Amino acid sequence: MLIYPDEKEDRVSETLSHKPVDAENVNRAIEGAHAALGNRQKDDGHWVFELEADATIPAEYVLLEHYLDRIDQEKQDKIGVYLRRIQGEHGGWPLYFGGGFDLSASVKAYFALKAIGDSIDAPHMRRAREAILDHGGAARSNVFTRIQLALYGEVPWDATPVMPVELMLLPRKAFFSVWNMSYWSRCVLAPMLAVGAMKPAAINPRGIHIQELFVKPPELVKDWIRGPYRSIWGRAFKHLDSALRPVLPLIPNRIHEKAIKAAISFIEPRLSRGGLGAIYPAMANVVMMYRALGVPDSDPRVVTAWESIQDLLVQKEDEIYCQPCVSPVWDTGLSGLAMMEAASGAHPTKRDETIAKLKKSAEWLRDRQILDVKGDWAVNTPNLRPGGWAFQYENDYYPDVDDTAVVGMLLHRVDPEENREAIERAREWIIGMQSTNGGWGAFDIDNDLEMLNHIPFSDHGALLDPPTADVSARCISFLCQLGHPEDRPVIDKALDYLRKEQEKEGCWFGRWGTNYIYGTWSVLCALNIAGISYDDPMVKRAVTWLEDVQRADGGWGEDCATYEGAPPGTYKESLPSQTAWAVLALMAVGRRDSEAVKRGINFLTSKQDDNGEWQEDAYNAVGFPKVFYLRYHGYKQFFPLQALSRYRNLGTSNTGRVEYGF
Repeated sequence: MLIYPDEKEDRVSETLSHKPVDAENVNRAIEGAHAALGNRQKDDGHWVFELEADATIPAEYVLLEHYLDRIDQEKQDKIGVYLRRIQGEHGGWPLYFGGGFDLSASVKAYFALKAIGDSIDAPHMRRAREAILDHGGAARSNVFTRIQLALYGEVPWDATPVMPVELMLLPRKAFFSVWNMSYWSRCVLAPMLAVGAMKPAAINPRGIHIQELFVKPPELVKDWIRGPYRSIWGRAFKHLDSALRPVLPLIPNRIHEKAIKAAISFIEPRLSRGGLGAIYPAMANVVMMYRALGVPDSDPRVVTAWESIQDLLVQKEDEIYCQPCVSPVWDTGLSGLAMMEAASGAHPTKRDETIAKLKKSAEWLRDRQILDVKGDWAVNTPNLRPGGWAFQYENDYYPDVDDTAVVGMLLHRVDPEENREAIERAREWIIGMQSTNGGWGAFDIDNDLEMLNHIPFSDHGALLDPPTADVSARCISFLCQLGHPEDRPVIDKALDYLRKEQEKEGCWFGRWGTNYIYGTWSVLCALNIAGISYDDPMVKRAVTWLEDVQRADGGWGEDCATYEGAPPGTYKESLPSQTAWAVLALMAVGRRDSEAVKRGINFLTSKQDDNGEWQEDAYNAVGFPKVFYLRYHGYKQFFPLQALSRYRNLGTSNTGRVEYGF
């Protein structure tokens, strides 16, 4: 029988995946990965990896320089190299590696490349332009893109939804109050509303325009605001948008100016070297706001805002891209837990040396615990003491419970006595941040006014931060690892929430990581440490689902298409990070010696390179499902190390149980 090369490769992979696990191979893989990850630790004890999004952020950075006339051509040329490299075969730009055409990302990338100096007749620009026009042209791009185009005079301001700056004056109880929105929405909106009120024009010193991307001239477009409509409320809010337009000019100037001052008053206490909200869109909007207000670039506030953006640039020899934010606290927590697992058990890898390094990590983390700033979360819980960690180096107003739980679990494993005060403050804060339904959102309590996601501005459908299964599971894991009996009512309420959130397939949705494998891993870790029986129907359904989606080569794979309707747990190839999550999940509920876990372990050992690392191109996380995806460059390193180490440690454990929350 004739066997084609790809079929032969599949059969070889499947054969290898059924081999017994070689303990020596596992040890070698752990030692190599431990050394590689350890070498990436900074001198002060922390880790930080690149955090990559799509073409949108680098393109926006290019356009920001042209808006301000602060053009660094050398920097722009290198961003151009990056943008050309990630262009898709479809001619446009995807939202994640290998993804389909995305209109808004493509419009921004094309605009940026033209601003950099690319000829519109260049083959890559011609392909991009044809693809954009085939998808309805720039007029059909999303709200944020149309706002960008309005700043450049490419479309009228009527192309953008009505979002008056007077929203900044609304009290918490008002439906459209910014306090009913997520942290990221508030931070992006506050300076954006001020900019929209002043309607400045980009300097655009080279006079770059992209009218060639419109199917018909913008002045002839009459239906700028047209969805997507996810319910009847979407259509109702469109009518409200139309009704408000003639009213806005009637607002007295004194109210208008008061609202702009309210936006500034919101921004400036939250402005630091970490940037407003420590996320690029908010940072860029602040810089544009100050320029519109006539504040000189030499002003300390502008200097701070501009430098915070520069800190996001990843500069390599021949290319540059801009990160949406940085992730040092998250990376340190997860790297530390992987290193700790490798240094534990009956046959630890460099235990004393690792503990010494992790004590430095713990000190670095303790120094960044937010203990004296009541952030936006305190609007709903004014009597709760601060005690969390933010995701970034500096973002005191916006700690998140996911990072806090991970850091708390690491500190508890490194030295529970030395870190007692930090752990207890984190515990107190997390308990206080539980939402009414028993779950946890990332940044706020009960941030779930779903109707807001139907306003025209929210065509991305991500204006809110409601509780999610993955974040809730992390909080359960942390509280159960600490083991305070008085916390049981909080935990039980959260377990009830998770039981309700299980999907019909048996998996759980992953809000912040890709996707159902991530969510299921998070939940099964929590169910184990919470004492839920391995024979519980929800556990058995989850195990069955994980085993069913295992690939022939022994690994697991899932990509961002599962947020867009693709079957859960599917991808064209197996991935080290996804495989690690699945293996960790199965081991958490007593399946360490299962055939599925053995095959997953063999996959991980077989895919490690000579440097002790793993490679994968697929994006592994999400900012906003269907809109914005992320690639954490550290995931492919620390999660496989944790999975292999956990497998080794359970093999010599007295109980055979995972005794930690993560």
